[in-house]
Amino acid sequence: MNQEHLYQEIEIFSKETHGSSDYFKETIFVKGSEQNHYAPLKYLCKKCEDIEGRDNLIKDGFVCDALDLYDQPEFIKWYEHQFARKLKRSEAKKIMIIYRPDNKSIFDAIEQVNKSYEILRDQHIILNNKNLPVQLGEWYAKCIFGLEQKKSTSQRGFDFLLEGKRVEIKVEWGDASSPKGVKVRKSLADLSDYTIIMYIARNFRIREICFLDSDFILRKFGGKGHTIFLKDSDVTQYFFSSSMKHSNKVANSSALLRFATPQLAMKISEAFAS
Repeated sequence: MNQEHLYQEIEIFSKETHGSSDYFKETIFVKGSEQNHYAPLKYLCKKCEDIEGRDNLIKDGFVCDALDLYDQPEFIKWYEHQFARKLKRSEAKKIMIIYRPDNKSIFDAIEQVNKSYEILRDQHIILNNKNLPVQLGEWYAKCIFGLEQKKSTSQRGFDFLLEGKRVEIKVEWGDASSPKGVKVRKSLADLSDYTIIMYIARNFRIREICFLDSDFILRKFGGKGHTIFLKDSDVTQYFFSSSMKHSNKVANSSALLRFATPQLAMKISEAFAS
């Protein structure tokens, strides 16, 4: 994809107002190289021959977020200027923003965090804090599988969606899995279509991924009680390093290879060779 041409078209769109058009009805916008540059995906599909839709951008390294997931006042200001109308709350909830993350800065930050965590662990300051790994693992999954992230109507905060189907993401942090296995609540598995387990190494790289149908988990491992523990021995055959059954679900293979540990990247690189 010609990213320079894409950003040029976004800049061209943003330089003029479009109050007389019906682009204000669009729900997917692409962010340009500048903070106040956006354009509707529908418009860009007309102007850029190599863009047929959202999937092309995701495959090229872009990610998709709901507008109301984060505070993005610059988009609201841009929207209201472009279309000479207020952006209603009910309309804002439907809008998705596609943007290209600064992967170099993110990768450099991860390297710095890893060094900081090593010092804090050595000094016995951090003993059991999984908040950062969990959020990072969810972000990895969002980028790799092109997931949409939206605020949830429940108390869980937000939901992940893949082609309209709900995804439950579980993050296991450490160079080895817990002997008890990855904890999955039956109620959440029952509410989701897919369950993705992201195994994040202590250096914050992806050491393994397991993509499962939630119905399969409930059927095979359900048993009694409200909780399911998926041990490595139960799901190792479904690891990406062992099986590429769900490789077609990967929307951004470059992100997968970039953030994987060298060991995992070597095992799966051939399957994603372009």
